[in-house]
Amino acid sequence: MRVDNTTWLPEGQKRNSVRVHTTKSYGQGLFIADIVQMPYGCSVWPAYWSNGANWPAGGEIDIIEGTQNTTINQSTLHTTPGCTLDASNQNQEAQSLYDGKFTGQVASTICDSNVDNNIGCGILSTDTTSYGIGLNSAGGGVFAALWNEEGIRIWHFSRLNVPEDITNKTPNPDSWGAPVAFWSAATCPMNQYFTDQSFIFNITLCGDLANGTFNTEGCPGTCSAFVTDPNNFRSKHQLVQSPNL
Repeated sequence: MRVDNTTWLPEGQKRNSVRVHTTKSYGQGLFIADIVQMPYGCSVWPAYWSNGANWPAGGEIDIIEGTQNTTINQSTLHTTPGCTLDASNQNQEAQSLYDGKFTGQVASTICDSNVDNNIGCGILSTDTTSYGIGLNSAGGGVFAALWNEEGIRIWHFSRLNVPEDITNKTPNPDSWGAPVAFWSAATCPMNQYFTDQSFIFNITLCGDLANGTFNTEGCPGTCSAFVTDPNNFRSKHQLVQSPNL
């Protein structure tokens, strides 16, 4: 998947990019994606995510998301009012899947899409190989999302730490330890906030999120001006080896 990197544009005109989504929707289960390489840099807002019908009623699960040159992945839920993230489950030293904890850092706890301009309830990884140049330099990595009646859990494994059971296509989340992110059904009942999900890979240029962080994340000028030059997008592509749904 690649952004157009040959066309010069007048400022304000949109550059062609890419959005790929599944043709069917999926209920609760284990979803694994092997990301070999992902885009990063000024103006870029790539994501791997899912949503249900009649957004936000069907819920949204952002598994991989970030902007510009960040090396830290953020995973986020967006829902109708009432779903929240229980921040008391955060424990960076957590080891076990079964203690209901997660190792990431809480970014926000209100999942309601109507609150704070739809920032959702997000959890940041603490691993600098989880996104962008850090992920690419590590040879990529694997992301796994487990959605069941207990809630939604997300793991990230750098290339050298991918569990053997994933490599052998016999994944066993019970053996993976604590996830990076966990939204407990105790504060966000799954059947109430999430319907069957379509899964999506896309590379957005600018947009609400990347526009809002363009200068604060060290990018020069304006996002709309940056997008005009195709030379800024020579490496803006994504390689996905095996999304297993």
